[in-house]
Amino acid sequence: MAAGHRARTAPLYERLVACRAAGLTSFHVPGHKSGRGLDPLAKGDLEQVMAIDYTEITGLDDLHDPEGVIREAQELAADCFGADETHFLVGGSTVGNLAMITAVCGRGELMLVQRNVHKSVIHGLMLAGARAVFLPPQRDEASGLAFAPDIAVVREAFARYPEAKALFLSNPDYYGTGVDLRPYAELAHVCGKPLLVDEAHGAHYGFHPDLPPSALSCGADAVVQSTHKMLTAMTMGAMLHVRGERINRDLLKFRLGMLQSSSPSYPIMASLDLCRRSLHVRGAELFERGLAAVRSFAAGLARLESFAAARPAAVASAGVLKTQDPFKVAVRDQTGTLTGYELKSELERRGCMVEMADPDYVLLVFSLASSLQDSERLLSALRDIGEERRLGGREPRPGAWQSAAAAPFRRISAPVPMDMRVPGLSAGGEGSPPTRLVPIREAAGEICAEMVIPYPPGVPVLFPGEPIEREMAEYIAELAASGARFHGWRGAADGMLRIMNNG
Repeated sequence: MAAGHRARTAPLYERLVACRAAGLTSFHVPGHKSGRGLDPLAKGDLEQVMAIDYTEITGLDDLHDPEGVIREAQELAADCFGADETHFLVGGSTVGNLAMITAVCGRGELMLVQRNVHKSVIHGLMLAGARAVFLPPQRDEASGLAFAPDIAVVREAFARYPEAKALFLSNPDYYGTGVDLRPYAELAHVCGKPLLVDEAHGAHYGFHPDLPPSALSCGADAVVQSTHKMLTAMTMGAMLHVRGERINRDLLKFRLGMLQSSSPSYPIMASLDLCRRSLHVRGAELFERGLAAVRSFAAGLARLESFAAARPAAVASAGVLKTQDPFKVAVRDQTGTLTGYELKSELERRGCMVEMADPDYVLLVFSLASSLQDSERLLSALRDIGEERRLGGREPRPGAWQSAAAAPFRRISAPVPMDMRVPGLSAGGEGSPPTRLVPIREAAGEICAEMVIPYPPGVPVLFPGEPIEREMAEYIAELAASGARFHGWRGAADGMLRIMNNG
């Protein structure tokens, strides 16, 4: 850890505050001039933030070539999170995934990739022009939730494709479900490959005994974290951590320079600096209030006969330990009366805004800032729903539960060329294969020509060029009928899917 005094500083934030206090006159961008040009409607809401919304003036450093306070803030973050180098991201984990993938895998090269990854991973593979071998996730039978591929599947994939440049995993997933990554890191390193991890939902991991270990502590070589999701940075604030010598750091910095804005938000970067300071100064204590709120909710939920939380098994195949983020709670109406979407609507009608819903679950996200009062309001809402909908005394629904994250991916794929050209959206010309629309249930055996992404959680279930299996076509049709929202799929409302017109 950094020396005590240095860890307690927030160098970037403190420099922004000093600039504001100096009363400098702006002859530089941004045009709002420290909030003076703000629309009167937002006075009092945004002007404090805009007062420190600076650009790369003297003394405030440059994210793309940091030598001063940004460099110091990133070095402190690396020390706090256990990295050799840390890069601040102002475009969320998305830009980190794009940079990480394109720095490791080039055109025509191959990467082993967990299939149920965020759409930004698919986009990164497309930008790289890489070939992907997709590894099917495991499915927890009790909860219906999906998690990392079986370690035996990863071993088989490395044996089949020794030329693979890296192994890419997403851990934990949107629902907080994951695995202990140590066996995966050890396997990748024995094969001479880096382990890349999208840890967008696990920036808080490793900072309290009740939280799972972080990907870096398990041996990952490059890790992306959405510091805004489960910690306290502003939305879009994220970090990319690198450890060891398996990643070309110069190329990674070059990719970040290509992909990140040349006008990064100083308030977002300052919020990253302040988030890191809180972790450095308070450590595990920072999480006690939020964990107490979760425990209180869990105790109250156990007394509600009609509702239950998903409880994935503790051990996966091959003895690999599963992990579960205690701050993520997937709740269902176990009588089967209310779908996840209906339960979401009922909760929000009572002032409890949830993260997402799927056919069976609503996902509740607690954090270090959650309170006992939050938990009690949520429990009161569930009790009220149970009474209003007369759920008490109904028998639990038999059969397996299903989450939107558990799409039917069954086997290791053949190498898939990831193409930037999306047929239905291309600019035309000889490189644009003709396409046509068919009902989704009649699409089995065809080649998909568009992205189909249930959102949230943002995991593509089909992408352009992918063969459509019957089980997948049925799954998507049922998901759409249940009320799911989609990104990419423009025919979701009428059930029509764009496919390649191969004659």
